[in-house]
Amino acid sequence: MQNRKTAAAIAVAVAVSLGASACSSSDSDSKGGGGGGNAKADAGLTSIVNTSDKKGGTLSLEHSSGPDSLDPGNTYYGWVQNFSRLYGRTLVTFKPAAGDASLDLVPDLATDLGKASADAKTWTYTIRKGVKFEDGTEVTSKDVKYAIERSNFAPEALSNGPTYFKAYLEGGDKYKGPYKDKSPEGLKSIETPDDYTIVFKLNKPFADMDYLATFSQTAPVQQKADKGAAYVQKIVSSGPYKFSAYDESKGATLVRNPEWDAKSDPIRKALPDKVELKFNVNATTVDDHLLDDVITADAGGTGLQSKTQPKVLAKAAEKAKTDNPYAGALQYLALNVNVKPFDNVECRKAVQYAVDKQSMVDSIGGSVKGDPASTVIPPSVAGYKEFDLYPTEGSKGDAAKAKEHLTKCGHPEGFKTTLTARSDRPDEITAATQLQNSLKTIGITAEIKQFPADKYFTDFAGVPEWVHKNNAGMMMMAWGADWPTGFGFLDQIVNGSAIKPSGGTNLMELDDKGINDLIVKGIGTVDTTERNATWGEVDQKVMENASVVPLFYRKNLLYRPDSAANVTVTNAYLGMYDFVLMTSTK
Repeated sequence: MQNRKTAAAIAVAVAVSLGASACSSSDSDSKGGGGGGNAKADAGLTSIVNTSDKKGGTLSLEHSSGPDSLDPGNTYYGWVQNFSRLYGRTLVTFKPAAGDASLDLVPDLATDLGKASADAKTWTYTIRKGVKFEDGTEVTSKDVKYAIERSNFAPEALSNGPTYFKAYLEGGDKYKGPYKDKSPEGLKSIETPDDYTIVFKLNKPFADMDYLATFSQTAPVQQKADKGAAYVQKIVSSGPYKFSAYDESKGATLVRNPEWDAKSDPIRKALPDKVELKFNVNATTVDDHLLDDVITADAGGTGLQSKTQPKVLAKAAEKAKTDNPYAGALQYLALNVNVKPFDNVECRKAVQYAVDKQSMVDSIGGSVKGDPASTVIPPSVAGYKEFDLYPTEGSKGDAAKAKEHLTKCGHPEGFKTTLTARSDRPDEITAATQLQNSLKTIGITAEIKQFPADKYFTDFAGVPEWVHKNNAGMMMMAWGADWPTGFGFLDQIVNGSAIKPSGGTNLMELDDKGINDLIVKGIGTVDTTERNATWGEVDQKVMENASVVPLFYRKNLLYRPDSAANVTVTNAYLGMYDFVLMTSTK
């Protein structure tokens, strides 16, 4: 019982902090088309727009690049976490609902939220009976155990996802994963005493366990069907949809899974007959398709491009079809502490002062895209603390102050470095170019190198060996919380344990004992107020280290085509539309 109260308290704390984006307490459904004559701007923040119970039609999504992977055990992208709920059922999930209710934790594959021991080191979940894979086999606790073993302990095959289970399960540092360890018991700290019970034995208290249980890594996988990295070619569904076609460069088609039983699934209505997902569609073309009502939604959920915004914001009828939520995300610049001269904190501080954040926001479309940032944790995440260690007037930068720190770090005339960014994210390239111009004013020459988003972490910015070899001292980065608490936001980007040989997200390679220890202390604190205060301390220490340069707290300008139905923003998934609820009238 105590664990449920803890989860609820966290959800309430986050909901309170989301006041800027969830500005109304109304949960009433909004009738009329996705745009339609009754449409209102920001209606999707607090209500479900264009409600429908009609079965049929095609949910059509496009993405400007593609996923890191659609394999639930090998993904870290927020939009895939949202999308994968259509074919993979996790132990726990976020409630498909409007407004603050979208932060509520609800059982999915499990019958209830986790039952915690008094010290929060042992967590037990009970699996629903009668849930079946698409081949008719019943899902068991052993399938969940195996899914976690493959996703967290086999980096040689699956390197994209986070490693929370590896870090917090007893013996996780020694277990070699199911592809190398062929013992029948597998990882002993995940116990499956029967087909419907799974017990996690942790090496330290972990108060956010129910949030971790929402991650796609807990979606069941049959050992007999697993092909390692190739599993993505033939994923076996446990949800209402299964794959009928998949091409890593073109996209995927999902159709109804005849073995899915609505009686065992209280959160999914599964209205569309089919789901079409296309990859590698130019970002502005995705926008055009939305405005022309060719597709239902942008899969990435990051909003209209800056080039498209004027077409929408200048017309009242078009603006009425938009929602502008905070994304619970931060756009930032990562300074790698193992690439010279950023191994010197004074050089890092010089960059902190040099950046003209307000001009950067203006360059990508102004306030509808975000606000200048001074902290790592965004205001909409539990644990946020307001402070600014490197203030400049109007967030416009301070060249004089920046040059003072350049002199202190032994480079009074500046230096050369490489700045990486994602080629298929036009706004990120625009922001990187504006940053490049700011740095020129203090003598820092940053050569921009662009890479596709789906390879950014696996082949380039997330690979320390590549970063060092290519003098990539600066890397553009955007991050949203794995779940909306300070730990869910910070751990995988500032904890030393998150540094990986490939697929890493701690791009700074920050490995500070004081920061690492505070993270462990925080997640082991059961009291919500105390835990959230610790996240503010971690944030301040990261900023003192100066390896993260917060650029802006991101907002998304989302667009609802007329044919889109059951449209609402989910605060749990980075301010994008909820794909579990969404359907199409076409």
